[in-house]
Amino acid sequence: MMTAIRKAVISMKITPMMCGSSFKNKGVQTMLDAVMAFLPSPMDLPPVEGTNPETGEAETRSPDVKDKFAALAFKIATDPFVGRLAFIRAYSGKLDSGSYVLNTRSGNKERISRLFQMHANKQNQIPELEAGDIGAAVGFKDIRTGDTLCAENAPIILESITFPEPVIGLAIEPKTQTDMDKLGMALNKLAEEDPTFKVHTDHETGQTVISGMGELHLEIIVDRLKREFKVECNQGAPQVAYKEALTGSSTHREVYKKQTGGRGKFADIQFEISPADQEWQEKGNTGLQFVNEVTGGNIPREFIPAVQKGFDASMINGGLAGYQLESMKIRLFDGSYHAVDSDALSFEICAKVAFREVYAKARPVLMEPIMKVEVVTPEENMGDVIGDLNKRRGQLE
Repeated sequence: MMTAIRKAVISMKITPMMCGSSFKNKGVQTMLDAVMAFLPSPMDLPPVEGTNPETGEAETRSPDVKDKFAALAFKIATDPFVGRLAFIRAYSGKLDSGSYVLNTRSGNKERISRLFQMHANKQNQIPELEAGDIGAAVGFKDIRTGDTLCAENAPIILESITFPEPVIGLAIEPKTQTDMDKLGMALNKLAEEDPTFKVHTDHETGQTVISGMGELHLEIIVDRLKREFKVECNQGAPQVAYKEALTGSSTHREVYKKQTGGRGKFADIQFEISPADQEWQEKGNTGLQFVNEVTGGNIPREFIPAVQKGFDASMINGGLAGYQLESMKIRLFDGSYHAVDSDALSFEICAKVAFREVYAKARPVLMEPIMKVEVVTPEENMGDVIGDLNKRRGQLE
């Protein structure tokens, strides 16, 4: 039976389920034994596939100590005694403590000063990490969750982890002014550990806004601030992370003129604003799709990036309710300039002014995050639950 179950698990035909309870450690040993018995060793799987960042071609690394080193950092944690730990899984080759590796995301070398084998809440220092091992590295400057670490002479990018965008935000502030610096440091550490948790400062209100995957996620973050970092916080009401989008298109001409004695400012652009093309978005692109169709040097080439920069910056605050635009298309087709008064800044400001003027004509709408919810309820409560979901514009399937 063991052999049959192991074979079915490795070919991903079945997923074994174990019963247990973390209270009094019931079933934990059984589960660890099952991991040993049923899950594949690196030798049972085909070599791991990755991409060469220089050529873009697919490459493989076999689970062999003699192959070139490649590993994936899958978790960052903060330990009170050791500092920041990067949990890494070595797919091929071997890593000695004190040696250098290449981080393919940043393109920088990282020195791994010490390596540990983690044992519950104890760390055992080890001299090296070999293919198939999982360990924790210390002494790095900039490693994040999902980064590939590899040998300097053989760069490779392993399959990275994709993280969803946050759906809810919460404004927080420390209860006392003296905790302000402590709060900033604590939030940075938490954001490093958890890539689905984001922190930003709202420039209009000056508030620190934390965003995550739901109210429970943010509650736990605030609780950890209190327990681990000893920072007490006041919280605002949760805000849904809306986005804005355009549904129509509009053509517009904007002339920006300022004369204040001496050299003035002048820019003139004609463009069409519309939603981004479907094919462009299907390739995974987001943000500004900028198409330059200016001919005959009506706008000099060096000013075109300034126009693009102006529209790009405008997308952070949509004109409907101040939320970010997911994507839009700008087709710049004409304009004019002044030999003395035109400069890059004039064209950038012109684009920002034009965006505010034309935005309402492109029929903007609010987009909201959609969550999938499953409800299990006794039959007598079904009517109430359906009524409540309909009240929140839920679509029942």
